Parts: sequence; C-alpha cells; structure tokens
Amino acid sequence: MLKKLAAALLMSVSAAALAVPLGSQSVLVIDDSGNILLEKNANVVAPIASLTKLMTAMVVLDSKLDMNEPISIDKQDVDMLKHSTSRVPVGATMPRSDVLQLALMSSDNRAAASLARTFPGGPTAFKAAVNNKIRALGMTQTHIDEPTGLSPNNTSTASDLVKMATAAARYPEIARITTDTKDIIDIKGRKVEYHNTNRLVGAKGWDIGLSKTGYTEEAGRCLIMRITAAGKNATMVLLNAKASSARIVDALNIRRFITGGDEPRVARAPRAQPKLMKASNGRKKAAPTKKSRKRKAAM
Repeated sequence: MLKKLAAALLMSVSAAALAVPLGSQSVLVIDDSGNILLEKNANVVAPIASLTKLMTAMVVLDSKLDMNEPISIDKQDVDMLKHSTSRVPVGATMPRSDVLQLALMSSDNRAAASLARTFPGGPTAFKAAVNNKIRALGMTQTHIDEPTGLSPNNTSTASDLVKMATAAARYPEIARITTDTKDIIDIKGRKVEYHNTNRLVGAKGWDIGLSKTGYTEEAGRCLIMRITAAGKNATMVLLNAKASSARIVDALNIRRFITGGDEPRVARAPRAQPKLMKASNGRKKAAPTKKSRKRKAAM
C-alpha cells in the first residue's frame, strides 16, 4: 500500500513538473514540511558556482569570529582561475561583516576568498570546516574545494542544495544580507554602492526570505530562493539555466504554480530596441553598439 502511495505521489510530482515549463536543467522545489512540489533531475551532480557562498557564510558564522575585525583584501584573493572582475581593490580594508555582505549580496569573489584566508588556521582549516558542515547537513552528493564557486570542482545536486538552503535560511544574518537590494560600503574612504545579483529581490510582488545566484560557464545560471506566495512558503533550487532570463522565467512559473495560477502570468520582458540614427540618404539605421563587457564569473 505504501509503495503504491509513494509511486502515485512521484507520478503526481512528475506530472506537475511537465505542466510547468522549466528551462533549468535541474530543479527542486519543496514546502516547509519538506514535501516536494516540483522536481526535475534533482539528483544530477553539477557545478554550483556561487551558490557555494552560502556554505562559506555558514562556516564563517559558525566560527563565531569577531564580525567587526578589519580584513584587508590581499593579492592572494584575486581570481587567477577565471580572471573574474571585482570592484574591491587589493589593499581595501573593511570589517568582516562588510566582507560577508559583499560575498553574499553582490557575490564578490575576492570577498569570499578573503573570508577563507582569514579563517582560523587558514584555507586548510576552512575547507575542513566546510567538509564537516557538509556531513552535518547530510549532503552526501556535494563536494566543495574552495569558497567562491569559481572552481568547477564545487559540485552538488538540487536535492543536496535544498538542505543547504534550508539551513542557511535559519541564519538571520544570511537571510538579511541576501535579501538586501543594495548597500553602500566604505572602500578606501569612498562610499561605493553595491547591488544584489538577483534582480527579483525587491521586485514588486516578490516576498523573498533567502536568495543566492550563481554563474560560471560550466554551471550555467543557478539560483536558490526561499519565497512566500499566497501565504505558502517554498524553497527552490534552479541549476544550469542557459541564460539569466531563463532562470527568472523559471522562478516566475514556479511562483505561479505555487499560487495555483491565481496571479497573472508575467510575460518575458521585451528586448530593448536599438536606437536609430539618420543615414546620409535620409533613412534611419541602427546606431552602432559598444562591445559588451566581459561576463563576471561565479556570480
């Protein structure tokens, strides 16, 4: 009888996943009771990019370090693997709390690297603490080599990452920082404004209790969110979407599914039209565009 009930539940979840268009390669959505609402390839192991930083933050906070202690960004913190950009210059000094803010909210890789470097015992002790946390959370399909997510060797599954997200949401500091839309940080005497990498944070109609984005070429576009919609709470993990717009559309469709379709479907935002300029013959032609900047890795 129990086997038949479990099979029926699995078929129901699979049917729901088919009914909801999902562009991400792996998806898992659960409610507060741990019930699976949607599932797609939830046990496929894949790179997790900057979703890693939620683990980094938990390990740092578990260590009860002085969050007011000044930390200086060192040349060792510079990304030599992906050569990703950072607005935090080498030599900048700020409280550990601001470094954590930059690592989580704006997904800065130098900030995350410095948190591991200044951990008691250095990166080796930090990695050991991460492994202990992975075991404590029962994340049996997860491997994390370093604190930023730049390494493709940082891998997990949607099933394991739901455990990580559920644990991270219990830390008030992580919940607050990851749902800040922006913050102003003192960088070498200048007030610099940083923004959340998830554009749904602060968006009209969204009640978000936890958020973290991720991107590398290997991982694709990733997202973890805890949301409240129509009085229902849900935690979602999206892995390996091909574009930022795809993971946003997935999140919109999941929210609509949770609410039972009570809210209007949100259409994909139209592409910006190129500006027109007059040609010598009087006709209009598209103005030339600047070359796009290099994508940031491990966002």
